[in-house]
Amino acid sequence: MINDNPNSKCRSAVVAAIAASVLVFISGLTHRVLAARLLTPVSNSPIDPNALEGFPMQIGDWTGQDVPLDEAILRTIGADAFINRRYTRRPGSESVSFFIAASGVTAGGLVGHAPEICNVYSGYEPGNHRSVKLPLNDGAMLPCKILQFSRGGALDPEKKTVLYYYMADGQFCGDRSVLRARVRRGPSMVHCVAQVQVAASSAETATADSATRLVCAFAADSASSIAQLFEDLEKDRSSSQSQELLEGK
Repeated sequence: MINDNPNSKCRSAVVAAIAASVLVFISGLTHRVLAARLLTPVSNSPIDPNALEGFPMQIGDWTGQDVPLDEAILRTIGADAFINRRYTRRPGSESVSFFIAASGVTAGGLVGHAPEICNVYSGYEPGNHRSVKLPLNDGAMLPCKILQFSRGGALDPEKKTVLYYYMADGQFCGDRSVLRARVRRGPSMVHCVAQVQVAASSAETATADSATRLVCAFAADSASSIAQLFEDLEKDRSSSQSQELLEGK
């Protein structure tokens, strides 16, 4: 039965708005609690601020360009090192935003800066989200999450698709619970935590499906380079720590 009572419609709209606000609050609270649990140092050695700059600008058909990041965002994340770039694929003008932040001290900032929360606080409304495992060229699987957001008017909304995952000591983690479990086993169990984000907006793609294909393509193409980057980083950190022990520092 259709209810044409304007008061009833008004009440329904208010209830829906309150429910959405409560959902965002609970989700944000959950993230903050989890981030607080992960504030325990994962090691005593921060990562060199320039450690991620060796990530290649050219990945297959993708060409990267550094993009400045707002200082306020950097303070919120609290990472030791980061890169923020836009990668464009030849031929054509398909592009994605690419972000990596890494910490050798705490994991809390990286978890608290999860896209589920940050994009909502930036004015986006959450849409579909799902966990996936992307097949890589070496036969491995990349676990990650794909989220969709929108904001603006109903006639011409701005849409965004975000793919993200974590890394713990060079191992891919598609779920924060995996990262939390590793940290809970003791600070010495994790030496480096990183978050990787790949995003595409409606400016680059016409549909959510094409945006999903685009971020998945870059994530799969870049996974081996990311794994190699953190493998080299861990080797350098282990070598430096061994040298410090030999020197009695």
